[in-house]
This record gives sequence, structure tokens and C-alpha cells, in this order.
Amino acid sequence: MASIPSSPRWIVLKFGGTSVSERARWDTVGRLARERHQSGNARALVVVSALSGVTNALQAIAEGAHDPAGRMEALVERHRVFAHTLGLDADDVLGGRLTALRALATDARAQARPYDWQAEVLAQGELLSSTLGAAYLRSQGLDFGWTDARDWLDALELPHQSDWARRLAVSCQRDADDAWRARFAAHSDAPMLLTQGFIARHGDGGTAILGRGGSDTSAALFGALLRAQRVEIWTDVPGMFSANPREVPDARLLTRLDYAEAQEIATTGAKVLHPRALGPCRTAGVPLAILDTGRPELPGTLIEASVDPVPGVKAISRRNGIVLVSMETVGMWQQVGFLADVFERFRAHGLSVDLIGSSETNVTVSLDPSDNLVSTDVLARLSDDLAQFCRVKVIAPCAAITLVGRGMRSLLHKLSDVWATMGRERVHLISQSSNDLNLTFVIDEADADGLLPELHAELIDSEAMPVRETSVFGPRWREIDGQLRRRPQPWWQARRDELLGLADGATPRYVYDLATVRARARALAAVAPVDRRYYAIKANPHADILRLLVDEGFGLECVSQGELEHVFATLPDLAPDRVLFTPSFAPIDEYAAAFAHGVTVTLDNIEALMRWPEVFRGRTLWLRVDLGRGEGHHAKVMTGGLASKFGLPVDRIDAFLAAARPLGVRISGLHAHLGSGVDTPEHWRSVCDELGGIAERIGSILTIDIGGGLPIPYRDEDEPFDLDAWSVGLAEVKAAYPGYLLAIEPGRYLVAEAGALLLTVTQVVEKSGIRRVGGDAGMNALMRPALYDAWHDVHNLSRLDDTGTAEFDVVGPICESSDVLGRRRLLPAATVPGDILLVADTGAYGHAMANTYNRRELPGETVLPAQGEPQ
Repeated sequence: MASIPSSPRWIVLKFGGTSVSERARWDTVGRLARERHQSGNARALVVVSALSGVTNALQAIAEGAHDPAGRMEALVERHRVFAHTLGLDADDVLGGRLTALRALATDARAQARPYDWQAEVLAQGELLSSTLGAAYLRSQGLDFGWTDARDWLDALELPHQSDWARRLAVSCQRDADDAWRARFAAHSDAPMLLTQGFIARHGDGGTAILGRGGSDTSAALFGALLRAQRVEIWTDVPGMFSANPREVPDARLLTRLDYAEAQEIATTGAKVLHPRALGPCRTAGVPLAILDTGRPELPGTLIEASVDPVPGVKAISRRNGIVLVSMETVGMWQQVGFLADVFERFRAHGLSVDLIGSSETNVTVSLDPSDNLVSTDVLARLSDDLAQFCRVKVIAPCAAITLVGRGMRSLLHKLSDVWATMGRERVHLISQSSNDLNLTFVIDEADADGLLPELHAELIDSEAMPVRETSVFGPRWREIDGQLRRRPQPWWQARRDELLGLADGATPRYVYDLATVRARARALAAVAPVDRRYYAIKANPHADILRLLVDEGFGLECVSQGELEHVFATLPDLAPDRVLFTPSFAPIDEYAAAFAHGVTVTLDNIEALMRWPEVFRGRTLWLRVDLGRGEGHHAKVMTGGLASKFGLPVDRIDAFLAAARPLGVRISGLHAHLGSGVDTPEHWRSVCDELGGIAERIGSILTIDIGGGLPIPYRDEDEPFDLDAWSVGLAEVKAAYPGYLLAIEPGRYLVAEAGALLLTVTQVVEKSGIRRVGGDAGMNALMRPALYDAWHDVHNLSRLDDTGTAEFDVVGPICESSDVLGRRRLLPAATVPGDILLVADTGAYGHAMANTYNRRELPGETVLPAQGEPQ
């Protein structure tokens, strides 16, 4: 046999409906195809979908919608108008296609709607768009040919397929010989060729459909058959993300995946790529890229065989509409063939099982509606068949929440927060894949709303999702979409030399910038719905900070007698009504001392009233309540719910009031604080709204206190708290309850970013591949990382301009395994003993929690006035 002459390899580009529905997008299609042809020494095969919305309209006609002729005519008119938009003569370019479209409405088969007629109807969208596109691109001077995909893609008839699947959800051959490739190459001498997605040739010579999302699969099939350089899926999103960005704005772009992970992500809910599209590319070893037609400069997602897989969760997804079928009988125990009988019933009804869970007496499986024609009738018939030998329960609608990534079993210890969150829901099924690539929870669909953002954040915080691996994770959706708000440049960068001078021989040392404290105070003062502002001094009781905040109009909130005495020693002229006392399980003498000072006292239990009635008799109090849940960045900062020691349960308020009346105790304030670091404005609005409702019940409330815990951006990439959105939510609730003053009592928000901890590097050590840099203080100076797994950015102040970096664990000299200030921090690779490290955002709960463990001295403190102010 004569050898087949060599020819340039192909690059396959697929464009979806939104990418072919505007003239400007067709210009992009042509430009990209020309670039691939010219720069890659390759021929370009462009695969297109129908115009946006056309397939849905054709689907309605195929399924028997009323007035099919009228609906067809509307589609005819839409394509005629678009042809005019493209500067084309519709009759000249589309005359035959439009005639065929109209004819299908009056076809003799239209009344009975057999599957072969439905396939012909559904195919028209791609035939029309590709015909228009080829004509337009040629009119723009591009050398484009056109070919019918049905001449090249042959549908396969697989065993056990339903009649519907044999025609409307077909699979196609994935391999071809050199002769097939030569015929394809010779079909047109144009360097660029345009064809359709979604359609193939049935064995009887008619049309077959690859199913919804089939255009992706068509492109992958062509890529595999042609042994293409790569397949590019051009769509209206930049690629695969770590979650659905419309539901999780902080989702990260996944810039590189291997075939297996991408397959799992696509199968378990990602809509950007049809799951069947990866199989052909994977088998043929053809790389596949997902790219954004509207933003072609973005890196997109490249899917290929991985030479260096990165372990960790890459994505979390949600599939709705899941149907669970639970089958239970004691007869299945050690019964040979029971599962064979069960799955035979599913096969008989054309149903493909997804997840499976089993025990000695129960087998539960899930059905995914994207892979099955699941209807009430089908489920009823299935249940009747299964009822012959087991009890059947159908649970629907459910949602499947799936974590995808390599090495899921090795990550279980990092998923404690995920397990805890899922533990609050009614979990029907848990499935861990045998290939160690996914973990799925099936819950009620209604309970899944709002769950993904929470779980996604927990995966990042626990480092189960390794977002710092830049070879895999790209920018956040909000950054790509232009929604990301950046934190201002930290104050310490402009005062580097000053800080290095302070650190010389005098570390560990906290340094505070008063200008930052003042700026945060004034930002909160501008939040109009808030009437009273208190500073929680436990965050940082430095006298200069207290004076500044009082001068800015803040009151002070204390939690101990020692804090009260410190406040009045520092500010002897401070009016007592500007001080709150909000203790927890304090000795009763502290309450008495607070009353003696004349400050506002908060109580959160009945027992204190009953045990020491004379202390509280005739007093006016604020009441702290527990709204039944806790929130925050870590379990140890959640201050609400059953596990929390704080607050009176809402269901005991009436009992508290009954105990207070005989003592003449008046409740003038209502307080709740659910936790710290909550960054959703909706949380605060909800707390405020709930407290307003309780205040109405009590009848004597003047002030509602929603607590503190406002978050700050601890990581360099974190967004600042949205005060404007917070203010809008509070204003809406304030309007609903206009008779109450609204109070807040933040701590961290006012002072955290104002503080920096300076350390001197003592040693740099490498151990089994892990680099550690030691400082002259650790958890004794800064407890938050050990106590809360808190994150603080760490910088080498001595080498801020160094570009060569490496990962280090930053540790201290304390004899405890938890003496770690930060793991895997990027620091200059040249870091050496004597360098000065700066631990950022430590103005809150830093020095205030410092201790002398191991007999080490407390860190020093220095306050920096605003530049230009007197020292």
C-alpha cells in the first residue's frame, strides 16, 4: 500500500451557542482559527453549536409543543434576521436549510414524533448556524470550507440501550485509521474547515444526536479521530473552577488538570464541559483546553496527562435533582445474585446507576437526571418491579455535594470542618470512590442552598484545597470578573526603615500604627444605622489606643474587673455610661464592682439572679441571648449554639423575665454575638432582625447590641469587609424596628491591621525536605495560630525586595509542637539568622494574649503616631 503523504496536524476549536450568536463573536471565531492555522502550522477544524436558545426551541417542538409550524416559522425568522446582521442574503445562504426546517413541521412523522424525526428536528440548529458561519467567514476573506459532521461521525449501537438513547443520546466511534484521516484531509483543500457539533450518522443512514452538551463531545471525537494537536473548547466562561462561580464567587480558576480529575469534575456537576467529552481525548492522548471566547487572553483550563499530579481537593460541586432509590430486606444477607436481580431491573427500565451505598440489609443507589430519563412513570414501574423482593423507598429531590481531587483518603484528617458542616444536614448517602478521586454527600436538595460557599471556604482554610499551588489554581472568579476589592497597602511598608531601627536588638516587639486605628474608627463612625459604638478592649488594651478611640467617640467594652480598673485608671474622667461590662462566668464580686462603677452590666443566665438576688435587685441590665447557632472562622471563636458557654437560650427568656420581675430588675438592652470573623453582611442583618423580634416581646428594650467580630483581611489576597453592604442591611432592619438604638462592639476590626509583630530570625533549618525558619518568639508572643489555626502573613522585612522565594514553616523557641506561627509561608530563599521577620495584622489578640511560658519575657510594645505628628 502506498504511504499516505504527511500533512499538517489539526487543531480542533469548538464554539458554543453564545459564541456564535453575535457578529463580533464570529469575528473572534475567524481570528482564532486563523491564528491557530498560521502560528501552529496546523489546519483548523471549527465545531459549532446552534445559536443560543435554538436547541431549546427545537427540543420543545420535538417533544410535542403546540403550534409546531408557528414555532418553526419563528426560528426561520430569527435566522433570517441574523443572516442580515452578518451582511448575508438569507435566501441565497439559507434557502435550502429553511425549506427543510419548515418541512419538518408538516412531515408525516410529526404527529407521532418518532425518535428519528425528533433527531432530524434537533439537528437543524447546528446545520443552520454552521452554514451561516461558513458563509460569513468566507465573506470576510477567510479560506473556510464546510463539511457535514454526519459524514464523519458514526453512531454506535450499544447493548442494553433504550430506543431513546440509540437515537438521541448516542455514542460514536473514537478511533480511525490513516485512510479515514486522509479522506478527511482531502475533503477540502481549505486550511480551515467548519462543521457541526451535536449530530452524527445513525446506522440506518438517518440522523443521530449526541445528547445535550454533545457539541463538546463532537469536538473531542474529531480531536481523537484526527489525532489532533489539541482540542479547544471555547465557551462563555474562562474554564473549570473549584466551584460554580455563580454560586461561589471566591471559586478559583483551575488552570491545569489531568484527565481523571477533570472527568470527575465534569461528571459531578461542572457544566462548562460535557462529561463524555473527555473520554475520546484521554484515550487518544489529545490535550483539551477550555477557553473564554469573550476573554481569550485568560489562561483557561488545560487538561492533559499529568506528569506531576498535585494532591488535594480541586473542586466542590453540586448536582440537583438526584433521585435515591433505597431497597431494604433482610433476605439480601449472603443471598447470591440479589444485586444482579436489582440491577437487572434498572437495566430493564433503561436507568444508569450513579452512586451506591450498601449494608447487610440495604442497598441505596442514586439516579442522576442528566444521564437518565427519570420520570414519575419510570420510577413507579421500577418500584413495582423491585417490590417483588424488597421494600422500596424513593427519596427525591436530593442534591449530591461532591469533593473531587487526588488522594481523597489521605485528606480525611483535613476535612473535619466539612464533616462538621455536613453533620448539620440530613445526609442520606455518603460515597467515597474506589479510584480515590471523589467523596460525595447526598442530602435533601432544599438543604443544599448556600452550602457550597461555606464548604469551599472550609476546604481552603484547612488547606485540603491547595490554592497556593499556582500550577493548578489561578485567580478567583471575582478577580476575573472585576468584582474583587483590594485591601490598601499596609502601613508598615512605608515605614520599613523605622521598623528595622526599632527591631535592632529589641525583639520580639509589637508595633502599633495609631493612624490605622483612627482610620478604622472613622470608617465605622460613618455607618449611619449604628447609634452606639464600643471597643472590645480585650483585643488590645494599650492605653494610647483606648484614649484615641474614646476621643473618636467610642465607648469601651470590658469582660473582667481588671479591664474595668484599667479603663478608669487610664481614663479617669470617662463617663460610666460609655462602658459596657459583658463577662462570662465571672465571680459575683466582679458584677458588684461593675455596678459600683455605674457601668452598663450584661447578664446571660437565670442562675445568677436566683443565687445572688441582692446583687441584682433594682438594677437595669442588658441581656445576652443565644440565638441557637454559632458562626465564625474557627470553632473556637463561635460564641453561640448548644456547645457555647455564652448566652441565655431564647426559649428561656420568659423564665428569665419571670425571675427578674420580683427583683425589680429592668432589661434595657439586648445583646447577641455569634462568633468572630463572619464576613457575610447577611449574617449581621439576620442577627439584628432576630433581636428586633425578641425586643418586641420583652417590651422594655432601648438598645440592641449585635456584638463584634467584624472580619479583617488576614491574607494578602483577602478582601476587606464590605462596610457599605453591611450598612445597607442594617439600615433595612433598623427601618423595621425604628424604636431601638443599634450598638456594636468590635475589637479586631479597629486594631488588628494596626499591629505588627517583629521577630529576629534565630535559625534556618532543613529537615526531610521541610524548611523551617525560627524566630526569637513564638506562641508565647502570638497565641492565635496555635489556638485558632489563625493565618497571619509573614514577611522578611530585611529582604522585602528579594524575588527568589521558597516555602518555610515559621516557628518559635517554645517547647511545644504547636509552636508554629505559619506553615508554608513564602519567604526569600536567602533568609538567614539576623533577618527581621514581620508578622502582619497582629494588633488584635497579640500582646493581649501573650504569656511567659517557658519563662520567656513578654514582647515589648511601641506605638507609632501618624507620620508628622509629635512622638
